[in-house]
Amino acid sequence: MSSRMPSRRQAGTILIAAAAGLAAPARVAARGDEDDEGPPNVFISPCGEPFRAATDAPYAVALWFKQADANADGRVDHGEFIADAERFFAKLDIHKQGALGAYDIAVYERRIAPEVLGGHYQVGAIGHRGLKWLAQADRPGEIDPGGSVPPEATPRKDLDETGVGASPYSFFDEPEPVTAADLDLVGYITKANFLKLAEMHFTTLDSGGQGYLTLAKLPKTQVQKQREALRPKHHRA
Repeated sequence: MSSRMPSRRQAGTILIAAAAGLAAPARVAARGDEDDEGPPNVFISPCGEPFRAATDAPYAVALWFKQADANADGRVDHGEFIADAERFFAKLDIHKQGALGAYDIAVYERRIAPEVLGGHYQVGAIGHRGLKWLAQADRPGEIDPGGSVPPEATPRKDLDETGVGASPYSFFDEPEPVTAADLDLVGYITKANFLKLAEMHFTTLDSGGQGYLTLAKLPKTQVQKQREALRPKHHRA
């Protein structure tokens, strides 16, 4: 990696500038699914890739699992899990530099997964019709409408109270799952660290040490739990 890569502080400045130069952020495709009956059918994979499905379809985690299960044997083994992360890294690495810089991250946050830009999903609304999505599309980098949680702050663990960014749609409490791989805190993400975080995620999910994951035994995201709680059993996904 070039020694001329920006510092973390410089990268933050560049990121905002790059984001401003991009087209207006894509509307969250699943927002059309959000109605008075529950949250959108969105899943964000362990490496940060979003998957969206129709409201009445099975929860979108099934789309990720099918993609990652390369040999279609009903299991995602360690090799397949890491290969899936490597494939997504290649997609994010627009200029093929072997690292994700400010521009790559801006494209991810504004075009690929705008859920991570700081929308706050109010997950405590079960029993109150009209769950809300507070989109912060015009305020990149902020976590909530007041910006009270700075980008470098340690996220709270209780998804029932935070619900920021990608966390409600993911297995992990990582509001921005791509920049979570900046393990060295240098302002850019190397492929090695991206895959290192993937290794950590696989180990966490494979708590029994079997060497593979099955769809039925995966944890449920906060959004998945709420979708199930708000729908009749025969419609649950």
